[in-house]
Amino acid sequence: MKIGNKIKVAIIGCGFIGRKRANSIGSASLVACCDIDNKKAYNFSLAYNNIPYFDDINNLIKKIDFDIIALATTHNSLPNLIRIGIENKKHVLVEKPAARFFTELEGLSEIAEKNNCKIRIGFNHRYHRAFIKAKEIVDSGDLGELMFIRGRYGHGGRLGYESEWRADPLISGGGELIDQGSHLIDLSRMFLGDFLEINGLACNYFWDMPVDDNAFLTLRNKAGNTAFLQVSCTEWKNTFSFEIYGKYGKLEINGLGGSYGTEKIIYYKMLPEMGPPETYYWEYPMPDNSWEIEFNEFIKDIVDERKSIPGIQDAIENLKIINKIYKKSGYDYNS
Repeated sequence: MKIGNKIKVAIIGCGFIGRKRANSIGSASLVACCDIDNKKAYNFSLAYNNIPYFDDINNLIKKIDFDIIALATTHNSLPNLIRIGIENKKHVLVEKPAARFFTELEGLSEIAEKNNCKIRIGFNHRYHRAFIKAKEIVDSGDLGELMFIRGRYGHGGRLGYESEWRADPLISGGGELIDQGSHLIDLSRMFLGDFLEINGLACNYFWDMPVDDNAFLTLRNKAGNTAFLQVSCTEWKNTFSFEIYGKYGKLEINGLGGSYGTEKIIYYKMLPEMGPPETYYWEYPMPDNSWEIEFNEFIKDIVDERKSIPGIQDAIENLKIINKIYKKSGYDYNS
């Protein structure tokens, strides 16, 4: 792919997330789609200018010329699809968590490097406006040395939730922890780096399914900074809350738009005399554009030949935490 050429994208997985990806590629060109459910692929094609559709990724690769493959399938199929993509010298944007177990991703970085391919993991929450603002404040040093993070993320499921693919550990690799929990872990790693001490519990309180519907984590990095996280699909009012505490102040992020409420960030800046802090407030009532920003960042990875972050190693470190908590909690799906 050369700078200035129209970037060509193929999407694998023609469900809800696949359509979000298709709607977020900006000036790139969507040239094909694929789903093992041929009817889904056909309907997807109709919605996007009758692009060629397939029910087998290998046939798509043989017949269509493209640069980027966007993977939006169930967790169990993602590692093999990544491998097929990079072995055929395609850049890969893969939905989080990229696999069920970290061992499924081992060796992929080496293949990608050999074939000059980029792999970016779709942790789009990094690109919500509030998190872009938060990182700007943290990187400026105004918040001071970071101390700890407190995060909550949850939804209340829906009728039949216990029968969906996410409730089947052979397909999903777990429940709420690997689903929304992977986002909170990724955001915490973005600010605090790698975690060396991993403690927590995954459990099931409500849904009649063999996977977790709640998880509680305490993660500590080398310096002792802690992330205290909870995820839940028994959160009867959809909730997102992420607080970052520094020695000179606090950032409080609430909402993600839609049913999670208006996205906003509050900066509580401590004064030298302490007492009530100065308060700064930003609110983002406009539609979420994190998917578009994320895709544009991937284009920059490719064109500027820079390292993709979050990349495959970030997915491995994320899944190491998830897999360890599951093993501690008796949900050892990889045994």
